[in-house]
Amino acid sequence: MILDRALTLDGFIAVVRHHEPAELAPAARERILRARAVIEAIVDGDRAVYGVNTGFGKFESVRIGRGQLEQLQYNLIVSHAIGLGEALSAEVVRGMMLLRAQSLALGHSGVRPEVVELLLALLNARVHPVIPAQGSVGASGDLAPLAHLALALIGLGEVEVGGAVRPSAEVFAELGLTPLTLQAKEGLALINGTQLMGSLLALALHDARTLLGTANLAAAMTVEARYGSHRPFAADVVGLRPHPGALEVAAELRHFLRDSQIAPSHAECGKVQDAYSLRAVPQIHGATWDALAQAGRVLATEFAAVTDNPLIFPETGEVVSGGNFHGQPLALSADALKVAVAELANVSERRIEQLLNPALSGLPAFLTPEGGLSSGLMIAQYTAAALVSENKVLAHPASVDSIPTSAGQEDHVSMGAHGARQLRQILDNAQAVVATELLCAAQALDFQTLRAGQGVQAAYEHLRANVAHLETDRYYRPDLLRVLELVRGGGLLAAARGGDAAAIPGEGNGPGRVPQFGDSTSRH
Repeated sequence: MILDRALTLDGFIAVVRHHEPAELAPAARERILRARAVIEAIVDGDRAVYGVNTGFGKFESVRIGRGQLEQLQYNLIVSHAIGLGEALSAEVVRGMMLLRAQSLALGHSGVRPEVVELLLALLNARVHPVIPAQGSVGASGDLAPLAHLALALIGLGEVEVGGAVRPSAEVFAELGLTPLTLQAKEGLALINGTQLMGSLLALALHDARTLLGTANLAAAMTVEARYGSHRPFAADVVGLRPHPGALEVAAELRHFLRDSQIAPSHAECGKVQDAYSLRAVPQIHGATWDALAQAGRVLATEFAAVTDNPLIFPETGEVVSGGNFHGQPLALSADALKVAVAELANVSERRIEQLLNPALSGLPAFLTPEGGLSSGLMIAQYTAAALVSENKVLAHPASVDSIPTSAGQEDHVSMGAHGARQLRQILDNAQAVVATELLCAAQALDFQTLRAGQGVQAAYEHLRANVAHLETDRYYRPDLLRVLELVRGGGLLAAARGGDAAAIPGEGNGPGRVPQFGDSTSRH
């Protein structure tokens, strides 16, 4: 990948998860040099400029002499690298490194090209600074986490490489890399930004898109196993309330359910309507689709944003202190996604109940043919219920909180990192709940002799190739973990979509890449 002006979510994932190399575009290098020239002129002159030759935060009025500017930047990094908690995962750190390099490459931060090039060299070498997860309030961006990132660049702290945690200086020496001696403005440019929030949110959005498609699949499988009606998913029905997400989800449901042998078999069953967790899937899942689309738009903007302070304008030589580092846009998006993803788990757990409760399903209780001697999948619903209730606590919006910092200078903070970290946990829980539904729905389909809709049938067969039917009680936690792996990796979704697990919705620009498949003709 060539870092210039545009970074897409797909490009982000290619570098962060699939280790595609990243390098600086020549045009970006030129932009960086033009902004750096402004900083050099300030250093050579008499003008006091925040963060260049003054102290930080409450110390903004303290003038720093030219001979102390390197020490000023060093002190900034070592004093701010005071995070706590477990270390962030390597992929989150990789995302932070890429996004920080991308923002600096836009040419309004005043760093030397060497700063960005060292960041990318470490990223390409799979050398990841050890960054504690806690310490950001999301005001001047993610100060403490980014300070730990910068710490590695100056040869301090620790890095993870090859699964081992080692001193940064030792790894630099092995790779033949020279740690940075930070010049004027460079330490500040490295830590003023929203890159922890951005990395967490981008990874979660990518995974949530896959989860949404998989939740659509799980719902379709449950509809088939429960002899549910396909008619509520028809284009003419959903089109009377045409929210984009509802239209997209209904289209995907029709795709998964096409050519079902099960639906015609109960066309005259006399049942009037299904439970909401079945017939309102387009409306429930569709609202999550819309929330993901909005988050995609926010991230698309953030990926092209300069989140530094102060900002350098090379054309005029102006240096402006603003609020581009404030995390509120990402904080609100993270909180909205927390609710949207939690709801996928919430309604999935209700469909699990529809499958396991014989009074609702007409199937053997807890989907075991040996009820009494065997408990079947009884406790699977307990575990799903526990995760759903945990999500209800985590989904409380972090962004409604604020606490003043820096002696009142930073008197409103976003708490965006809190929300983004909570989103990751909610997403993990939701993936597990949907995996549980798929395990139960496949077991329910085992009692069916007719073929389900094509997408459902393909996913069912793929699941059964990995997890055997539950005839009598066994230790089936490994079965659930295997299904969870198929959910997280997109394997079941790819099988249902005919080998294409492309994420939905579209990348930051409204209605997305879900094909508009033909309407289903099956109806009660």
